Amino acid sequence: MSNLIIDTGPLVAFLVETDSHHHWAVERFHELAAPFFCCEPVLTETLYLVSRLHDGPRRFFQLLDSDVLQIEFDLLAERAALRRLIFKYSDLPMSLADACLVRMTEQMDDAVIFTTDGDFRTYRKNGRQMIPLVIPG
Repeated sequence: MSNLIIDTGPLVAFLVETDSHHHWAVERFHELAAPFFCCEPVLTETLYLVSRLHDGPRRFFQLLDSDVLQIEFDLLAERAALRRLIFKYSDLPMSLADACLVRMTEQMDDAVIFTTDGDFRTYRKNGRQMIPLVIPG
């Protein structure tokens, strides 16, 4: 079984019924086996994006309380690798959250990123290896 690493896009889409990827995200949440691995920068982005929506923060914390998400990433311990990735992809540019997720794929066997972000088609793990994705269309 794959280790599923979740990005901000599917989390926001799952929480926000008016999001263009909401139905896709809900279907994937039901199809894919939890837990979804995550990192603090992804959670920070997610809460920021839903914080102004009616019930957004409440729904965010309900999801956090549900044990669907699992955080096993030490940002400070991985700062050299994150720096390398962010400098490598400075032309995009790469966010801290994206760098953390790419680094997680380098650390986990059979890692797949669950995302709506097409930049992950460009990113590579371990230098040149494509990252398996669960991504719309």
